[in-house]
Amino acid sequence: MELDNIIQARSVWEYFRNCGLPVVLYGMGDGADKVLAAFERFGIEAAAVMASDGFVRGQTFHGYRVMTLAEVEARFGDFAVALCFASQLPEVMQAIKAVAARHKTLVPSVPVFGGVLFDDEFISGNIDKLRAAYALMADDLSRRVYENVLMFYRTGRLELLDGITTGKSEAFSLLDLGKNEVYVDLGAYNGDTIDEFLYYSGGTYRKIIALEPNAKNFEKLKAHCGGMERVELWQLGAWSENAVLTFNNKAGRNSAVADHGVQTRVAAVDSLLCGIKAGYVKADVEGADYETLIGMKKTLKAKPKLNFAAYHRFEDIFRLPLLIHELNPEYRIYLRHHPYIPAWDTNIYAV
Repeated sequence: MELDNIIQARSVWEYFRNCGLPVVLYGMGDGADKVLAAFERFGIEAAAVMASDGFVRGQTFHGYRVMTLAEVEARFGDFAVALCFASQLPEVMQAIKAVAARHKTLVPSVPVFGGVLFDDEFISGNIDKLRAAYALMADDLSRRVYENVLMFYRTGRLELLDGITTGKSEAFSLLDLGKNEVYVDLGAYNGDTIDEFLYYSGGTYRKIIALEPNAKNFEKLKAHCGGMERVELWQLGAWSENAVLTFNNKAGRNSAVADHGVQTRVAAVDSLLCGIKAGYVKADVEGADYETLIGMKKTLKAKPKLNFAAYHRFEDIFRLPLLIHELNPEYRIYLRHHPYIPAWDTNIYAV
C-alpha cells in the first residue's frame, strides 16, 4: 500500500482552509455538529448552511439560517460544499452528486463514534498498524477498498467510492452460507438483518441467536420474529464481558454506549453461546465492534464466518482485521464497501 501517497495528499481540512471560496455546510444534525467542531479546530470558517429543498423550513442551525441551494447560489455564486450527512438511498446519493456536479463538494470525514479524526497525527501514530492490516487483505478488491477508503478519509473525494462500491450479493458469495447455519446477529435492530440472512441462506437454518440492546427496537424484533422456530432473542448489547453499561437510548440503529442515558445489560458472546458452535456472526454494534471481538475469543476458535462493520471508528479499519487475525490466524479477511455516502457500510468479511 502506498501510504506515502495518502500522507502527501491534500487533506480535506487543508482544502477548505485554503480554497479561497466560501465554504457551505450541506446538511444539519450530528454530522454537521462534528464538522463544525473540526472546522474550529483546523481554523476553517463556514459561510453558510444549506439543506435539500424539502428540508428548508426557515430554521436555523448553529446561528446560521438554513438555505436552499438556489439561495446559496444567489448569495455566493461559486462556493465549496462540505457534505455533512450520510445516506444509502439512491435518490439522495444522486442528489449529492448533482450538487457536486455544480460545485466543488468534499466530505469531511468525522467518526460515527468517538472523537478521533483521521488527520496527520492519526496516520503517523498508526502507520505500522495500517500497513499490517493491509497485508492481511485477502484479494485485490479488498486492497483497493482499503486504499480508497483511507484516501477518502484523507481527502473527502466522492469519486474514490465509485470504483470500489459493490453489492451485498458479491460479499455474501464470499460467506457462502449453508442451509444449516447457527446465525448470531449482534445488533439485530428490527429484524432486517435476520431477513437478509434468510435470503442468502435460502430460508433454512439450525438456530438464530439475536441481540438488540434498545428496548423499543427489541419489541419490534420480537414482533418481527413472532412464530419463527429456533430463534433466541436477547435484549442485550454485545461487549467484551458481561456487565451493565450506559447507552444513549437513541432510536433506530444508533443505540450505543454513551456517557449519559439508560442502564443497559451487555454480554460477551462466548458467555451466551455456552459451547454452541456459531456458523455465521454478523456484528453492527455501533462502535463496540472491537470489544465485541474480545468477547468472542472462544467463539472464533471454531472459525465462524464473520460480517463486521469497519467504519464506526477510523481505527476499526485496521484494528479489527488485526484482532481477528490474532484470535484465529486461519481466517481469510476481505473488505467491501456497499452503496453509501460517505464510506459507511464498509464491512469486514472473514471466512
